[in-house]
Amino acid sequence: MGHAYTPGLRVAAETVVRRERRLPLKGDVCVVAGAAVGPESVIARCVLPGNVQTVNLAAKLGVDPAAVGGTLLKPVGSAVALDETIAEAKAMFGLMRNRVASPADGTLESVSSVTGQLLVRERPIPVEVNAYVRGHVAEVLPGEGAVVESRAALVQGIFGVGGETNGRLAIATSGPGQSLEASHLKPEHRGAVVVGGDHVTHATVLKARELGVRALVVGGFDDRDLRQLLGRDLGVAITGQEELGITLVLTEGFGRIGMAARTWELLNAHAGKVASVSGATQIRAGVLRPEILIPLDERAGAHASEAEGGTLEVGSFVRVIRQPWFGRLGCVVELPAELAALDTEARVRVLVVEFADDRTRATVPRANVERLAG
Repeated sequence: MGHAYTPGLRVAAETVVRRERRLPLKGDVCVVAGAAVGPESVIARCVLPGNVQTVNLAAKLGVDPAAVGGTLLKPVGSAVALDETIAEAKAMFGLMRNRVASPADGTLESVSSVTGQLLVRERPIPVEVNAYVRGHVAEVLPGEGAVVESRAALVQGIFGVGGETNGRLAIATSGPGQSLEASHLKPEHRGAVVVGGDHVTHATVLKARELGVRALVVGGFDDRDLRQLLGRDLGVAITGQEELGITLVLTEGFGRIGMAARTWELLNAHAGKVASVSGATQIRAGVLRPEILIPLDERAGAHASEAEGGTLEVGSFVRVIRQPWFGRLGCVVELPAELAALDTEARVRVLVVEFADDRTRATVPRANVERLAG
């Protein structure tokens, strides 16, 4: 067999990316097709209903549920402020008055004469969706958002946490094999996307956040440090909604793993340019990888689609993702058609990879590699 298909990470010097930017609810689209947008440009807006706070008026006022409607000082539908008195009832034969304050700024939504419960709807939450990456509006999605298209350099990571951000790309270490230490971080890195080498510690991530660094891109991170950073076990690996104050993207995996030379060289070549970064990761159905996008100057011609790639063939550049060669990079030199027996006695399709560091060769199950596309 001369070729096969395997999922892999993209490391592309130039490609065309399209990103759908959608509202969670129907709203107003603020752009038109063909419009130029920057990462902070507002694509669409909507308003989410506020949360509902429940107040047990009957219990708090000591009245029958059927009588709670008469205790309200404002009619249902009225605006109220936090700690404002919203209901009042006499107690102790009229010698005392029980009062209930609003638990939030919002609106009196409804009151039940059956349960004695009052619902206070908090203020609506305005939501804006930005473009995320510099480019142009390729398609408008009426009432929902738009598709933003950009010609960019693309680096996909293995894993990430934190939301979308953008900033100037800054190289903080001398090479892909050097760990990113707190001493590498400088005041001028505020607002930047900082690229390190093979590893970063939890303490250094906290120092970066304190300095105002927007994102860190490194080869590896310890899983125990990830638990400490998140304050919990990750569980199902769907990330991107964490409110960490910083985005972290791992290009290689967990542990101390040197960043692939190809990835390092690409990021280093674009130092000083504005990059858009997302830590969103989903490793089950509908795989989603964290990414670094570096928009390039628009020009006619070279438009390689981001959807291209994925075919594994002789000459493909791959990373081994299982032991005993975990993390090693190399080039496919053979794709035998026949099945090969493993130590477990299972018979699987394999390939022969020549490792980039020492030119040695190994036979590896195809399921144990991922293609570094681009």
